[in-house]
Amino acid sequence: MLSIGQLASYAGVTVRTVRHYHQIGLLPEPERDHSGYRSYDTAAVVRLIRIRVLADAGVPLARVQELLVADSEEFARAVGEIDKALNADIRRLQASRKRIAKLAAGDHLALPQVVLDYLDRLRGVGVGEAYIELERDAWIMLAAQDPLSIDAVIAEKNRHLDEDPDMTRLYRLLGSAPEWPPGDPRVVELADLVEHLRIRAVQSGELEIGNADQTEPLTALLDAAMTESAPVARELLAILEQRGWRGWNRLERIPEGRIPPIAESSPPDLISTTNHESATPLEEA
Repeated sequence: MLSIGQLASYAGVTVRTVRHYHQIGLLPEPERDHSGYRSYDTAAVVRLIRIRVLADAGVPLARVQELLVADSEEFARAVGEIDKALNADIRRLQASRKRIAKLAAGDHLALPQVVLDYLDRLRGVGVGEAYIELERDAWIMLAAQDPLSIDAVIAEKNRHLDEDPDMTRLYRLLGSAPEWPPGDPRVVELADLVEHLRIRAVQSGELEIGNADQTEPLTALLDAAMTESAPVARELLAILEQRGWRGWNRLERIPEGRIPPIAESSPPDLISTTNHESATPLEEA
């Protein structure tokens, strides 16, 4: 007769494991002797070893009892079912490993490769990391809400950068803006450029004007992120609002008298552009 410690040692498990098997009914718990100790016989050793072998093979404890009493046909069928479940677990774990590996790469977890390539392109034209982070967060929200639109939007963004040098200028100004001190005169230059690009987009009919009560939650969230990104962002929006442009990702009204007919030629000091949105990187959302 063996003590619980000896039983565990023979079967290659811990005493805690033996007690757990008692608790869930896999291993019958013997009566205590007159001294208050449990004693185990060879049958208990054999059963515990069989339980351990099945558990080590990946058989769920909930099915161990079934296999212990199964005939050969039932055993084979149960093993096949367990193997199928284990294969599914393996595929799930492999997918989890891939996702965990992407955590080390940061943005890859939440953004498709086309967006990451686009952000790298912005870095290549001199856009600073402070603005890249703002743009990245906007893309993360857009990718979560409307993933099917991402490829088309990115393609249009790249086309603008390919065809319109003024877009590069705009990005460089926006990309350095988070580091500007309050009252930096460049904010007026940026406001002039943004306003002109909006005018061109409205003239071409490619920029729609909405109103405040139609603003979607995501658009409002992106606008708030832009406003809070840096003190100069609030200055820029204040200047644009003084000129009649309220909103960043969605315009709420057309400034009276600031949209000339499309047939009129643009003033010579304004910069020509083909931008189809409001020319600001976050407005695609």
